[in-house]
Amino acid sequence: MPRVSAVAEPGATLPHARTHAALQEAFAGRHAGERVVVLIPDRTRSLPLPSLFRSMVEALAEAESVTFLVALGTHPPLPESELNALVGVSPEERSGRFGHVRLINHGWQDPDRLVSLGTLPQARIREFAGARWHPTLGGDVDVRIAREVVDADHAIVLGPTFPHEVVGYSGGAKYFFPGVSDGDMINVTHWLSALAGVRRTIGEPDTPVRTMLHAAAELIPTPTTLAALVVEGDEAAGLFVGDLEEAWHAAVEESSRRHVRWVDRPFERVLSVAPPMYDELWTAGKAMYKLEPALAAGAELIIYAPHLSEISRVHGRWIHEIGYHVLPYFLEQWDRFAHVPLGVLAHSAHVRGDGAFEDGVERPRVRVTLASRVPEETCAALALGYADPDRIDPRDFQGREEEGILFVPKAGEILYKTKEPVP
Repeated sequence: MPRVSAVAEPGATLPHARTHAALQEAFAGRHAGERVVVLIPDRTRSLPLPSLFRSMVEALAEAESVTFLVALGTHPPLPESELNALVGVSPEERSGRFGHVRLINHGWQDPDRLVSLGTLPQARIREFAGARWHPTLGGDVDVRIAREVVDADHAIVLGPTFPHEVVGYSGGAKYFFPGVSDGDMINVTHWLSALAGVRRTIGEPDTPVRTMLHAAAELIPTPTTLAALVVEGDEAAGLFVGDLEEAWHAAVEESSRRHVRWVDRPFERVLSVAPPMYDELWTAGKAMYKLEPALAAGAELIIYAPHLSEISRVHGRWIHEIGYHVLPYFLEQWDRFAHVPLGVLAHSAHVRGDGAFEDGVERPRVRVTLASRVPEETCAALALGYADPDRIDPRDFQGREEEGILFVPKAGEILYKTKEPVP
């Protein structure tokens, strides 16, 4: 059991004072004289990070040093102004009241800021993958992690848990891999999930990728504490502090109660609104992932993102080369795609969803339409449908669930799922 926990009533959230008290109980005085690194999410996750940041700084007042490390994975680094906004501090507070605290991006692009912890042999990867094993997963996996974690006396993971397309549920060890990792771990974990498909992974607590993450976490020499949050809207509804796996499992149980919407029958058409925190399709793809398990065969899902004009700042060149396709499209033509990073191929297959590739013809299970500032000709080149966002009135989709039409006003975190088994 987590050593400290706080849970609000169903549908309610925790007052900031209660969350603050729980964090004080969990951390105050425990890390005196230690160098502490706190892993936090970037702006693509919902949680009351500004209040949590202040609570954690107070709780760790006796530490020798405190570094807040933004677990970017391979997302673009945040400029200083956005780092300040992420934790809710002004430039004056950053240099004054919080001048003793480091707030930095994970340097995934800088080899000097990464340390190899060893390897996970191919034999273990095959064991984790089980029936999902495929030769495209490759050989041994180099487990690399941010130097800031290795150099610390204690690591604290502070972040939310949601249903997740790659690992089943996010949070916990995922903040290490891919949060503050790079290379092999990111590519192999994401490709392993793609080999299974989103519908067979998302919302499942025990997945091959999660097993792989926990195995990799065993290589981390730094003692770790997890402060796992479950969020309702933008506020904390649950907080579980303790062992990396135990606290994560407790958060998963609460997330499964709050973040999964079971539907009686699949939908034929969905308007899935990507919130502004997803400012490129690399992250706005979550508007598809969280809905795919509730889509009927032949359905249309519209990713509605009038604010979005970018596919991916980091991986865009690869995505524009390969487009968005179902998994068999890549596997049956592997010689064409073997040079592409596995993580990019996984993203492509995740967004496109399940389907087949037979006799040279791709047959996606559902249609994915992008309603954004990405031009129609670009969508066509990427094998996505296009809709003009200015011609869509979200009100036309509201209140029509009985007709098989669903409106999701903030997509990407709540999982919609039918009770029908996935073939």
